[in-house]
Amino acid sequence: MVVADLHAHTTVSDGTFTLDTLISTARTAGLDAVAVTDHDRIHPELEAPVVDRDGLTVVRGIELRVETEPGDGGGERVDLLGYGVGDDPDLRAECDRLQADRRERGRRIIERVEERLGVDLGLEPRAGLGRPHIARAIDESDADCDYEGAFRELIGHDDPCYVARAVTPVERGVDLLRGACAVVGLAHPFRYDDPAAALDRCVEYDLDAVERFYPYADAVDDDPEAVEALASEHDLLLTGGTDAHGEDLAVDGLDAAHWTAVRERLPEARD
Repeated sequence: MVVADLHAHTTVSDGTFTLDTLISTARTAGLDAVAVTDHDRIHPELEAPVVDRDGLTVVRGIELRVETEPGDGGGERVDLLGYGVGDDPDLRAECDRLQADRRERGRRIIERVEERLGVDLGLEPRAGLGRPHIARAIDESDADCDYEGAFRELIGHDDPCYVARAVTPVERGVDLLRGACAVVGLAHPFRYDDPAAALDRCVEYDLDAVERFYPYADAVDDDPEAVEALASEHDLLLTGGTDAHGEDLAVDGLDAAHWTAVRERLPEARD
């Protein structure tokens, strides 16, 4: 039984939950805890690393994309999850830098899409704007293109309207999260081109955790035993969650035993 969903996004990045609707949905789902892990942002309405909202534990988190050093096969972009984020000025400054880049990147993608499709998407560049927002706007526009088609034909990697964004170097990202967070882990290891190499990052960068429980239907090569063996060998916490960008929670996440292990590493909740 899922009691903690430790991977959810809000309108602060590319989710559709507000903080209030996320909390109410978590309660309806019977959860004990939920983590807010917006992309490259710390949710401004959470005033402490862990807060208690009428009996629901809400963890202030972040999902930070980092880029590894180019090697024989080139660099790889992976996502790190930080839990129990403190008020760290260096991490906040990096988030500000990344959000400024997101605004500019969003502006350029919107302009390219509107010019190519001859439509007005009705979007303004802003902090937190991501490609899912643009894909939704394309789907809702007069263009003959749905959400999936937008990623497949327009704004996916190497597509005509795609614009790359700034990404934090991995060593810098790990240092920032270590300085600001109680727990730092690797997100969804089997979403990367080389899952084995991604898992090796957990050891190479001395992370605290690895995401084990998540509900991707396209992760056909998942090998949960490899994750569990790595976690056992290197004393890593197992985390998990829905990776909610829509309005479903508890699709996957932690049972009571796994949540207890993570909770013990987090600060006390503030009312």
